[in-house]
Amino acid sequence: MSTIDYEAEYNNRRRVPEHAEIMERWQMLSAAYRLANVPESDRPYGGRERQRYDLFVASTGSAPLVVYIHGGYWQRGDRKDFSFVARELNANGISVAIPSYSLCPAASVMEIIDEMGMCLVALWKKLRRRPLVIGHSAGGHLSAAMLAHDWSRVAGVPADLVRAAYGLSGVYDLAPLIGTSLNEALFLSKGTARAASPIFRPAPPKGRRFIAAVGGDESPEFLRQSREIAQTWGQAGLLTESIVMADTNHFTIVEELIRGHSPVLARIVALAREVDGG
Repeated sequence: MSTIDYEAEYNNRRRVPEHAEIMERWQMLSAAYRLANVPESDRPYGGRERQRYDLFVASTGSAPLVVYIHGGYWQRGDRKDFSFVARELNANGISVAIPSYSLCPAASVMEIIDEMGMCLVALWKKLRRRPLVIGHSAGGHLSAAMLAHDWSRVAGVPADLVRAAYGLSGVYDLAPLIGTSLNEALFLSKGTARAASPIFRPAPPKGRRFIAAVGGDESPEFLRQSREIAQTWGQAGLLTESIVMADTNHFTIVEELIRGHSPVLARIVALAREVDGG
């Protein structure tokens, strides 16, 4: 049996040489959308510098809510670079909150999970809407963590605050990252990697929904990660789907959120309405 080269499997910037151009395009699209649709910016959900979110409110009255969590391996990225993902969701009558969070190594992955929980509590107190939580890469991991969170232990929010989540190219088992260059900022050990991995935490309650989407051009490990979280949680009684989007890589899969006829966008819009009204 051949040994898996985890560096090659998980270092997406090396796998996609044009990633810089893709991310520059996202920044341009985000700046344009922020000019055309000024959000409620820099809303605090905690006291630390990066504990802030932007809220793009749909023009319709009482709109469902999507929370989009950006990627960057928990060590890079900022919400303002991802404002563009709100465009088509807003056009479909869905409000969108995009948080930033503290980054590794200043914070641990477990602390970032806690921060996203704080953000969802703040949004509930403000809007009184159950969110559909979606995220890309590290954000996919965090979306799964929010679905698996025991909200019954959190005062002031419904026990079923998060009924569904949608992960785009998520990492749900963090152990393969330990021996890679990515761990220079994460400081994962076997114990902390397992503790922070949604696939090894107690499964969300039966009947909750999780969709794991991944690009068809991604590494075998990313394909495995999405397939296995769907299988594991499906066996635990969740309603799960594993989706492979042909002709997309780890970065271009995000642009399914702004492609008007994308099945990813259509599914997210339908799910947001479902969890809001269910």
